[in-house]
Amino acid sequence: MMETQKTLFVSDLDGTLLTKYETVSPYSAQLLNALIERGLLFTYATARSVVSAKNATAALHINAPVILYNGGLIYNPSSREVLRSVLFSAEEKGYVLRVLEEYGIKPFVFGASQERETLRWHAGCESYGMKRYLERRRNDLRLCPAADECALLDCNVFYFKCIGPREQLERAWNDLKLDTRFICIFHQETYQNDFWMEISPRSATKANAVSFLRSRLGCDRVVCFGDTSNDSDMFDVCDEKYAVMNADGWLKEKATGVIGYCEEDGVAKFLAERFKL
Repeated sequence: MMETQKTLFVSDLDGTLLTKYETVSPYSAQLLNALIERGLLFTYATARSVVSAKNATAALHINAPVILYNGGLIYNPSSREVLRSVLFSAEEKGYVLRVLEEYGIKPFVFGASQERETLRWHAGCESYGMKRYLERRRNDLRLCPAADECALLDCNVFYFKCIGPREQLERAWNDLKLDTRFICIFHQETYQNDFWMEISPRSATKANAVSFLRSRLGCDRVVCFGDTSNDSDMFDVCDEKYAVMNADGWLKEKATGVIGYCEEDGVAKFLAERFKL
């Protein structure tokens, strides 16, 4: 039996719901789909794109809109409708690019035209981490190599992703994190040694996206699951928040409780126990 109040359950993906193979395990998928069939309202909030998140969660029967790009985009998979997007202004995206270039950083720039979503970058200037990222997306229809700055920013930009060594990214992060116009997240990639820096407009947060879904879906409560820095603001607006065992220590301190490891189906087992599956 599901809860008497209408409750939305939201899970981060990488490091929380997904395994090291970047997929939902068959065991987790079986448990979660059984709960969803019984009425569990379940979705995810991730830094991933529509395509990347869809591939990682292909085994799940998600029954609510999903939160992408750390809150930059809210998307309804069933209707293929964008419910909410948060964009950089022309001045803001130009400023971010100039700061990154001062530190020798060539970013991925995520944007959208009327026809499609795009993933742009300076062709021929790819770091090792960028090449690996692109190799895994070789047939991605979003790929749009750019020859110059004009082409790089010639779209509605909602997200910058930088991949590279810690020292280089950290210097840029120390500048951008102080700018109140932006959200700037810096962390080690979950599955590699590279570090990532992700930059979004200030209002593009998981917290704002979760609050939007709570209102749109008419939910009384929201319960979330996470593991690291880009889940912190989401924890602040949820009624219950659970950190997986492999989560950062400081996030565990913010949590309602700590559940099992992501590699051991922590989220699915917690929900199965909660609802006596």
